[in-house]
Amino acid sequence: MSPVVAFRNVCFSYTDTEVLHDVSFSVEPGSFVGVVGPNGGGKTTLLRLILGLEKPDKGGISVFGGDPQHARHRIGYMTQHMLYDERFPATVLDIALMGRAGRHAWGPYTVEDRRAARDALSRVGMAAGESRPFASLSGGQQQRVLIAQALAVEPEVLLLDEPTANVDIEGEGAIHELLDSLANTLTVISVSHNVNTVLRSVSHVMCVNRTIAMSRLDDLNPETLTRARGGDIAVLHHELNCRVFDKSHGDSCDSPHAPGA
Repeated sequence: MSPVVAFRNVCFSYTDTEVLHDVSFSVEPGSFVGVVGPNGGGKTTLLRLILGLEKPDKGGISVFGGDPQHARHRIGYMTQHMLYDERFPATVLDIALMGRAGRHAWGPYTVEDRRAARDALSRVGMAAGESRPFASLSGGQQQRVLIAQALAVEPEVLLLDEPTANVDIEGEGAIHELLDSLANTLTVISVSHNVNTVLRSVSHVMCVNRTIAMSRLDDLNPETLTRARGGDIAVLHHELNCRVFDKSHGDSCDSPHAPGA
């Protein structure tokens, strides 16, 4: 089966600053990829390259076997920073419908658009709140609606840039449970600053810090994480799960994926 996304020796710079250097990897259909790395390491740039919003200086990128720009209608994208004026009286449904805007050069939303937006809200557990003002929602609820906006595209691939930003610990766990469910039917690539939360549900980990190291969760090793995050990382495997410790902070995380799963 052909990869959904493939990078071949990609380099990318902003003016004179190289952000990604000689990057090669592929993402197979049905993967749930957690993307981690330091601020400025190139995580958001990676998503923009997949979307065709940026072009590499060197190397090649294919999405569904072709030019990334031609595949945008097959990709749902949740940006890290949504430009939104809280004084604007947009409802939950209005925000979800924005995911359909790319299908129209002009004209109002159609019955099909509203069906797709409502289906997306249902998938994220926000259907009952479609008439609520978006600004009145909690941080976790707003993130769910923004995920619904990406789902309203009816995509085959879901790209998420920090889907748990500005969400408390309880809400963060709930969103990752949602993403785990979505990954049953979609290819998901999700950027996160929190290594431990990512490891709860992903099939692959991609560490981005100018270069890229990608591996199955079962094959994760301390060197791979240290490249992306720094610090003193320990990875322990046993029969039931994988546990990752950041010994510099004393935190840990259990992953439900068993080695060899």
